[in-house]
Amino acid sequence: MIFKAVGDTRPYPEHGYSTRQWSNVPPRLVRLDDLVTTKRTLDLGMLLSEDSTFYGDLFAHVVEFEGTLYLEDGLHRALRAALHQRPTLHARVLVIE
Repeated sequence: MIFKAVGDTRPYPEHGYSTRQWSNVPPRLVRLDDLVTTKRTLDLGMLLSEDSTFYGDLFAHVVEFEGTLYLEDGLHRALRAALHQRPTLHARVLVIE
C-alpha cells in the first residue's frame, strides 16, 4: 500500500492558511505510508505533466491533526514519488492542536 489510508474529506478543523502562510512552514521529509489522503481522485494529466509544479508550491501540504498526517495538497507529487519508488516526500507540515 502506498498510503496509510485513502480518505475523501478533511477531518481536521479549517486552518485558514493562505499560500503565503504555507510558504513560511519549512518543508521536511514525510513517509508516504504515514499519510492519509483527503482526496480520492486525481487528474491524470496533472500527474503525468512534466511541469506539474509550475503553478503553486513546490512542496506538498500536509496537516498533522491528532497524531495523523493528512495530505491536503500534493497528491500528484506523492504518487509521482511512489511511481519512482521513493518512500518519502518533501512536504510542508502544519500542526493543528
